[in-house]
Amino acid sequence: MLRPLHDNVLLEKEECGKEVTTASGIILQEKDQHSLHYAKVVAVGPKCKADIEINDKVVYKQYAGTTVEVDDKAYILVEDEDILAVFTK
Repeated sequence: MLRPLHDNVLLEKEECGKEVTTASGIILQEKDQHSLHYAKVVAVGPKCKADIEINDKVVYKQYAGTTVEVDDKAYILVEDEDILAVFTK
């Protein structure tokens, strides 16, 4: 697993949208444009100033971060200032 340094946060992108089946039986993922920038917090760097915890669901800036692939799973590494909001429980 990755451990973010400084003020970085490791996010796991949430798959949002619904499945649509075509007449021929092909399943397509229809993505909701507004849900493309939601993610779950996986790890937080030691100097992160954002009020977030692991497993929080957050909204992050559209073009923020660096995509990293570990064990065939994609993550996004962003700075804490690129997180715009946290979903409340």
